[in-house]
Amino acid sequence: MKSVLLIGMGKFGQTLGQKLLDMEDEVLIVDKNEDTVNSLAPMYTNALIANCMNVNNLKKMDIPSFDVCIVAIGDDFQSSLEITSLLKECGAKYVVAKAATDIQRKFLLRNGADEVIYPDLDIAEKLAVKLNVNNVYDYIELDAQHSIFELAIPRGWVGKSILDIGPRNKYGINILTVKNADGTVLGNPTAEYVFVQGDKIVVFGETNKIIQFSDKEVG
Repeated sequence: MKSVLLIGMGKFGQTLGQKLLDMEDEVLIVDKNEDTVNSLAPMYTNALIANCMNVNNLKKMDIPSFDVCIVAIGDDFQSSLEITSLLKECGAKYVVAKAATDIQRKFLLRNGADEVIYPDLDIAEKLAVKLNVNNVYDYIELDAQHSIFELAIPRGWVGKSILDIGPRNKYGINILTVKNADGTVLGNPTAEYVFVQGDKIVVFGETNKIIQFSDKEVG
């Protein structure tokens, strides 16, 4: 469980806030819009109506006590930039800020953000990959070169073991998990595991190699 300060309760902030609550985090929400805060307050640990560009308002929130401070403002970049900087000045342990463009991302990082999220870009990249990789169920980019994919197994793998196939040597991919058609999840499967119809695999490797593997093999 984390203690989270969530600043900015627009659509993104509200969606993120709900997910944090689902994970049983303690969340203090802050927005300068009184109606917004009043409507959401019953759901959260605490809720404040405040202008976070005022450093005195931030100091009253005991910023160092939060595990994470999130600046989820999407329609006022100047405010987002200033609040990010002020949070660090107030002793924030970890600041996550939302950006709408790559330029915004660079400025936020320069002004104290420990992490910058870029929802529009992330969604666009994820969709582009899904559209270009056969039978992909999920995809997580770890860095510019490496990713984790959840894929359907190739038809030719049914009845063969991981040892028989040798995916690491042949395709440059590492199988982290096997998901059976009945919902069973096998973490870190052994080399002796024999694939059955309907299996899915969660693999790690270089993004380009996984895409090449999928284009040639999966289906």
